[in-house]
Amino acid sequence: MKLFSSLLFVFSISFSFAQTWSGEVAEIFYNKCTKCHHQGGGAPFSLVDYSEASNMATSIYDAVYQGQMPPWPPSENSAEFLHDRSLEANEKSTILNWLTSGYPEGNAGQTPPPPVYNEGSILGNGDLEVQIPTYASKAISEDDYVCFSLPTNLTENRTIKAVEVIPGNPEIVHHVLVYVDQTGSEITDTIGGDCASPSSLSTKLVGGYTPGSTPIIFPSQEPMKLGVSVSSGAKIYLNMHYPIGSYGLIDSTKVIFHFYPPDETNIREVSSDPLLINYTFILPPEQITPISASYPNSGTTSTDWSLYSIFPHMHLLGKTIGSYMIKPGQDTVDLIDIPHWDFDWQDFYKFRYLQKLPSGSRLKAYGSFDNTSLNVHNPFSPPQTVMFGLNTTDEMFITYLQYLPYQTGDEDVDLTDLTLVSLEEHLEQIESDMQVFPNPFDNEITIKFDQAIKQSDQIYIYDSRGNRVAIIDHSSGINEAHWDGTNHHGNIMKPGIYYISANIGGKMTQQKIIKIK
Repeated sequence: MKLFSSLLFVFSISFSFAQTWSGEVAEIFYNKCTKCHHQGGGAPFSLVDYSEASNMATSIYDAVYQGQMPPWPPSENSAEFLHDRSLEANEKSTILNWLTSGYPEGNAGQTPPPPVYNEGSILGNGDLEVQIPTYASKAISEDDYVCFSLPTNLTENRTIKAVEVIPGNPEIVHHVLVYVDQTGSEITDTIGGDCASPSSLSTKLVGGYTPGSTPIIFPSQEPMKLGVSVSSGAKIYLNMHYPIGSYGLIDSTKVIFHFYPPDETNIREVSSDPLLINYTFILPPEQITPISASYPNSGTTSTDWSLYSIFPHMHLLGKTIGSYMIKPGQDTVDLIDIPHWDFDWQDFYKFRYLQKLPSGSRLKAYGSFDNTSLNVHNPFSPPQTVMFGLNTTDEMFITYLQYLPYQTGDEDVDLTDLTLVSLEEHLEQIESDMQVFPNPFDNEITIKFDQAIKQSDQIYIYDSRGNRVAIIDHSSGINEAHWDGTNHHGNIMKPGIYYISANIGGKMTQQKIIKIK
């Protein structure tokens, strides 16, 4: 800490042309940090403006220098994923140089306008919200596994295109698995503390929540529309896990679903299963133990599949985990490689391009466990023999995959712009110094301000996840600008919810808009 303080003093004197918050750093934070670090976000503090970031300078330096933040466990030996939070080398050096130069603000009036986030939810209002009854954890000497069966009250069949889990008490929710019970036969079970899965194989896994995870958003635009069907009268079945030490603490987790319109066609069904799993391992104390799994256990696949996402899962002794496919002819394709397992950061990693798993292939998983006293996460001191089990102090070696039957060309579709959220959200105007019309719009929207725009002013368009999609060109001396619905590359953006965020004369202002065509 003393070294960092000294560096700040030295560099603040010797660097007269340092990076600044307004000049270079803010946009990196907007792109890689603020999706979690905003008011109401999943992180414990906000980093949206200069005062917030500068107050956390020492912590930011340590986390960025050590590669702990932004959290992105997959290594470069992985397939390309959507929403990669990792810093490029130049982004990392920019942040570190800014911090060691005394973290100057620069010209506050030229700070880029920040993203706009929904409070408490990334995706905002949906079409269906279910919430568990207020529940007090019973986890005293063992973890508490409970299941809730919640009615949807749907009177017609619908198809899920996005689902977001919002834990009522993030400090005690270890995981949530979200299932669709098409027959309504599952029942709530909070008695024994050992309800870990549905009773019927027909109850379908949709997705889930673990620390650090993001909402499940299926591609929902042409040329690829994916989803999970929900029958009229179906129930939502939630498997909840509360760890030892949470006894008596209260939770009221809710899940928000976004549906396709009832008359939507050409939607392809997605399946979610733990295809790669090993139940049989034994982890002796003071040893690092390698582990593996295969799918199928013998032979090869008999059907062509497209892989949509992958979710590796271990507990506290996990050290490394990864998986790959072996195609006919022995070609090997890396899917994911996590060289430093972090129990607090797990996710369904969505492939940017669907990965074709052709008939005649095998899936392989590999990993290792560190059951030594040098593992600071080891729950036992001294280490004890550990095997597969449900408790956090037991271990698991599982990789879930989301997949669907392959169609020609699946692997060629870039899914980056196909995961926008629903248009059914009610359009609430944000109090601001701008007017937008028409809103909703199809081809072009006019943005009008209370004062004339200067050349140095900035107008950005963000999508509902906080990703910047366009910078609006504008003329100086007039009070309005226009957006034609295209992104940085001139491509027409898909229908969805967007936000205009502007810095006009040093004052930040925002507004929500909806593109309908």
